[in-house]
Amino acid sequence: MSKVIEINNLTKTFGNVTALNNISFSLGKGKVLGFIGPNGAGKSTAIRILLGLLKANSGNATIFGKDVWKDSVAIHERIAYVPGDVHLWPNLTGGEIIDLFLSFRGVNVDKQRKETLMRRFDFDPTKKARTYSKGNRQKVALISAFAADADLYILDEPTSGLDPLQEKVFQECIDEVKTKGASVLLSSHILSEVEQLCDYVAIIRQGEIVESGTLDELRHLTRIQISLKTNKEVPELAEQKWVHNLTFEKNEAVFQLDSEYMDELISYVQPYGVIKFESAPPKLEDLFMRHYQTEEDS
Repeated sequence: MSKVIEINNLTKTFGNVTALNNISFSLGKGKVLGFIGPNGAGKSTAIRILLGLLKANSGNATIFGKDVWKDSVAIHERIAYVPGDVHLWPNLTGGEIIDLFLSFRGVNVDKQRKETLMRRFDFDPTKKARTYSKGNRQKVALISAFAADADLYILDEPTSGLDPLQEKVFQECIDEVKTKGASVLLSSHILSEVEQLCDYVAIIRQGEIVESGTLDELRHLTRIQISLKTNKEVPELAEQKWVHNLTFEKNEAVFQLDSEYMDELISYVQPYGVIKFESAPPKLEDLFMRHYQTEEDS
């Protein structure tokens, strides 16, 4: 599979502050990568390097096999970018700004696609940008991005300010561009969105990639939620190394289980007459919180 984005051992410092520390990840053609982490983790710095707005101290990053710093002009001809905080010209209408953004790409605009996107996003293009809410400013950027053909979409918190209905339209647009063979780098705080849309996930913490891989690979590392009820009390359940955060709710033991210890759990509780045994598959949010919980909580 050809690599659309490839980052190898990338480091970026600002004075004595290390924003990115030797990070590496890649994105293949026609795939969606979820790039997640809290504010200050290094997501936006990495994206600015990919866009050619910042130069890394060391390491290398390429898009379409081209150096993101030296070949940024050629790269930008094939990408669409949506920031998390969109600033617009206050005296232009939303429609005028969308047309202006599309003209920057130097390609023929599919007017029907643009009109369709404005209807789907329930967007009024006749109002001046100074009257727009944050959500409407995001719509301007999203419509501009999806109205033009691109091989790569770089989206930095793109649904900030959108209501749930518009988030659903956004998710549909991602599926559509992916079907056409485009790739997407999606930076998001909305873990359910990442879980639904992304083929791969890279979690960044304090400038370092702490986990990366497919959702299935990452779920293997998370803990399963277990609800257990038995005829007899299970002794020393809380003392087992694979049981975490044990509580009792309505005579049921509720806890998290390290997924690789399922066989041990079943063998351990079987002699006590299992009445109810339910397991919930781990979610991306579980893994995310495990990496960001404080030392006191771990």
